[in-house]
Amino acid sequence: MKTLSKPPFRADVVGSYLRPDYLIEARAKFARGEISHEALTETENQAITDLVHKQKAAGLKVITDGEFRRSWWHLDFMWGLNGVEKASLKEGYKFQGIESRPETARLSGKISGENHPFIEHFRFLMQFADDQVVPRITIPAPAQFFKELYRPENKTITEAIYPNQADLLSDIAKAYQTFIAQIYAIGCRNLQLDDCTWGMMVDSRYNNAGVADQKNNCGCDCADNNTVISQSVDDLAEMFVQLNNTAMLNAAEDLILTTHVCRGNYRSTWAASGGYAPIASYLFGREHVSAYYLEFDTERAGDFSPLAAVSGEKQVVLGLISSKVSELEDKQAVIERIKEASQYLPLDRLCLSTQCGFASTEEGNELTEAQQWAKIALVTEVAKEVWGSV
Repeated sequence: MKTLSKPPFRADVVGSYLRPDYLIEARAKFARGEISHEALTETENQAITDLVHKQKAAGLKVITDGEFRRSWWHLDFMWGLNGVEKASLKEGYKFQGIESRPETARLSGKISGENHPFIEHFRFLMQFADDQVVPRITIPAPAQFFKELYRPENKTITEAIYPNQADLLSDIAKAYQTFIAQIYAIGCRNLQLDDCTWGMMVDSRYNNAGVADQKNNCGCDCADNNTVISQSVDDLAEMFVQLNNTAMLNAAEDLILTTHVCRGNYRSTWAASGGYAPIASYLFGREHVSAYYLEFDTERAGDFSPLAAVSGEKQVVLGLISSKVSELEDKQAVIERIKEASQYLPLDRLCLSTQCGFASTEEGNELTEAQQWAKIALVTEVAKEVWGSV
């Protein structure tokens, strides 16, 4: 089995890591006005430096900053775009048995993408690059941003600033093109678009973003604050694949663009259920990425058969090890599932990771740092046994 020289790697990661206690404390002090932004940045720099050393020690070939400078996996990026502001809502996102902080990204004017603060964030990570590791940045996909702007509390303002939806889609794509060009210019060669829209689209409870022909009567409260964008999963999928592809249109050929799909990850809980089949032809067949990081750790993600729709020579990183639970998976069971997936996509085009990051928000999932690194160690151990390398 060949050793991969560029991402995704056989043993890979989605991006976020649990924040160390001293970083959590510093962020809380900054929020209370007890320390300066400069002091917070210094603490963030130290935490990221420590994290990179741990990633390298774990044998990973890709490094991230753990999303340590963010509160959310997605909103912080949106707040950094021009024409977008941070806003509070009456309700947060609904997950299984829990609700998130009630924050959102709302339009304050026309959208553009120049001078994003994430450029400097990534510049700090670049100093740790060497011939053994690739620095990666993760950002929310354009479709995810569009979806945020259509939350019920945001929709009226969005439509007031962009009465023509085509203009909104165009400006989102252009803002991403600008950011991608600027992050590439400082050395980024691996960018991951995190995109929960596809994971929500396959759940009938999300009638604004998926199969709306039947309402799921499961009693779950995780979909009661959504608004209808489209009653057709095909129409919505067509819109989102075109938006994401347009945003990536002018990217340099040597920039490796990938995407990650899950069904919600907040304090070890989830939001949606459903297999990939309804959107496979759009996401797997037509999205212009080189690899997919896919949630497959529970039955909620369905079986592997939709992988047959993955086009060309694109790769799939199987998220078989849970970042939500503390218990360590059985190695042989993970290996058997990889073999099962290889019935639909050749083993040489498969890799392994956790199903999501360990801390999609600063609160993090319900496991310890030691358990987090044990999960990473299992990923690398399985990769070496299945493919002969990480």
